[in-house]
Amino acid sequence: MLSYIGFRVLQVIPLLFAISVIVFIIIQLPPGDFLTSYVDQLKLSGNDVDESMIMNLTSQYALDKPLYMQYFIWMKNILLHADFGTSFQYKMPVSAVIGERLLLTMAISFISMVVIWLIAIPIGIYSSTHPYSPMDYAFSLIGFIGLAIPGFLIALILIYTVYSQTGVAITGLSSPAYAEAPWSMAKVWDMVPRMIIPVVIIGLSGTAGLIRVTRGMMLDELSKQYVTTARAKGLSERKLLWKYPVRTAVNPLISTVGWTLPTLISGEAIVSIVLNLPTTGPILLNALMVQDMYLAGSFILILSVLTVLGTLLSDILLAVLDPRIRYGGASA
Repeated sequence: MLSYIGFRVLQVIPLLFAISVIVFIIIQLPPGDFLTSYVDQLKLSGNDVDESMIMNLTSQYALDKPLYMQYFIWMKNILLHADFGTSFQYKMPVSAVIGERLLLTMAISFISMVVIWLIAIPIGIYSSTHPYSPMDYAFSLIGFIGLAIPGFLIALILIYTVYSQTGVAITGLSSPAYAEAPWSMAKVWDMVPRMIIPVVIIGLSGTAGLIRVTRGMMLDELSKQYVTTARAKGLSERKLLWKYPVRTAVNPLISTVGWTLPTLISGEAIVSIVLNLPTTGPILLNALMVQDMYLAGSFILILSVLTVLGTLLSDILLAVLDPRIRYGGASA
């Protein structure tokens, strides 16, 4: 087991280095940069452009250095000082821009993930043990609807319906009285009921997909010979179900941790824009649009690192649950 974990950790180190290089190249691919766009906007608005200011900004953000030097400066600050750079657009450190929004995004996404698992797995198990029953068809119908309708459309329908019936706007995570207020328990309790709608919308498609995966895996396991043998030996149906097929069927669910971790940060950008949520998704989208290099690059790097770490965590959990994976990794 330890040799398998050590082997997987050693694989991650060069992968993270390669990802950091690719991320830096990607954010440099669009023509121009934020400073060029900023100067063009000043000229179009009729304002005078101070050449000394441009030179100072160019030197401050190391834009006058070769690309490889910019990369090494960026990575050195991240590794040694946890400094992701300064946002061009906000003129603030990247960590300060995303700090509060990061916590809100993680809270919404984590609650959504827990709700998805608590709802989808029992429904998937029930559907597999009662195939082609009326409830199985009903859950399948709900699942197909959840997969087919995009989350932002559901958000728009809910906003319109609630506002037309009650005159209350359900956008945002805080009521107007607490929108600009400092953090307190009163603000947190004000936020709790407003988190229900984004959690439901974000969790709907995830729940629908997970129900189908769980149902399919369970049906496949229940048709195998070891289940028939266990029944023939007189093992109770409940004990048989939870001891063998469920344990094997959760393997694909554990493997999804690799892409679940980055979603805790990125969230649903379009849903967040529609619901006017103060999360990281809209900031990432805007940073990409205005070529805010350090802000966009930091987001992409964090998401990529979380994907790699999530995949590593998935592999370790799968090795704990399934000895076949552990032995295969040791022999490799």
